[in-house]
Amino acid sequence: MPHTLNRRNFLSKGVLAGVATAAGSTLAAPAIAEELPTLRWRLTSGFPNNLDTIYGGAVVMAETLSKITQGKFQIQVFQAGEIVPGPQALDAVNANTVEIAHTCGYYFTGKDPTFAIGSTIPFGMNARQQNAWLYHGGGNELYNEFLADYGVVGIPGGATGAQMGGWFRSEIKSLADLQGVKMRIAGIAGQVMAKLGVVPQQLPGGDIYPALERGTIDAAEWIGPYDDERLGFYQIAPNYYYPAYWEGGLTVHFFVNKAQYEALPEAYKVALDTACKAANVNMQAMYDVKNTTAIRTLVGKGVKLRPMPRDVLDAAYKATFELYSEFEDKHPAWAKIYPQWKKFRDESFQWFRVAEYSYDSYNYAAQAAGK
Repeated sequence: MPHTLNRRNFLSKGVLAGVATAAGSTLAAPAIAEELPTLRWRLTSGFPNNLDTIYGGAVVMAETLSKITQGKFQIQVFQAGEIVPGPQALDAVNANTVEIAHTCGYYFTGKDPTFAIGSTIPFGMNARQQNAWLYHGGGNELYNEFLADYGVVGIPGGATGAQMGGWFRSEIKSLADLQGVKMRIAGIAGQVMAKLGVVPQQLPGGDIYPALERGTIDAAEWIGPYDDERLGFYQIAPNYYYPAYWEGGLTVHFFVNKAQYEALPEAYKVALDTACKAANVNMQAMYDVKNTTAIRTLVGKGVKLRPMPRDVLDAAYKATFELYSEFEDKHPAWAKIYPQWKKFRDESFQWFRVAEYSYDSYNYAAQAAGK
């Protein structure tokens, strides 16, 4: 009996000590939170708010950040054009007009093609490989070394998966059919398409439909079934091609003013990074659900799904890597990042061919055969 009582006393004291510790932690948390500053930032999006999934990535991040910090660090989200047009988002962050932007790096390839490598480039990696490179393969560190010259810090914060190859008024049966086609296509992809005879046009998402309607352009690519259906492209250009060789795994970034980011308390940096990760995962999952439904709806509306002709893909692949060689000669930042990116890509492809590709190929073939 004495032994049992001693044990009970020990357990009771241990439990009470644990409760006291937990209570102490609970009581201390608000005191610690009170020491952190109250911050109100503004974010300019590169997208209109009617594109709820890609624009919504910034909203998810801001709401998550506010909850993590108990409302002390808040970010107000503005759609493209409310503060500055989408193409000026990076400059606005650099000038500290806003503290943060949510947009695609490849929109700024006019400044330097290296902006695209952090988001996606033609014949690059899929979404999982892209995340692996950015988060744990040294990719985002290299990207931020480059971005430092522009006064910003980049944090991954959105993913679309492999995108569609675009809407065309007329059927593209071979490479010859691309000659002279005026196509809305952004960044490096536009430069590759130009080598194939296309006349590339870079337009914001909200300007694409009017341009198609007026006949200013003959074709357009945007993201995938869900967003493309909302923008109404199928009403004018019924031929829907796949895949977008130029966007196998797009990452949307949050671009933060470097001085503002460095001034953040460490707890807020961690909170911001965590909120951006939440936006990244959530966006990809939402697109995977919404595109699954939208592709069926589009086909039901008479959209003609067509694979990109093999000779187009082969010519684009050749032109792409010739262009990358040109970039290595002309752009020091590209020359610094690209070899590491290419090594990671090639080794990742080797691994994915072993298990992922074999698994997916068998399952998709079996399902398509009605098994």
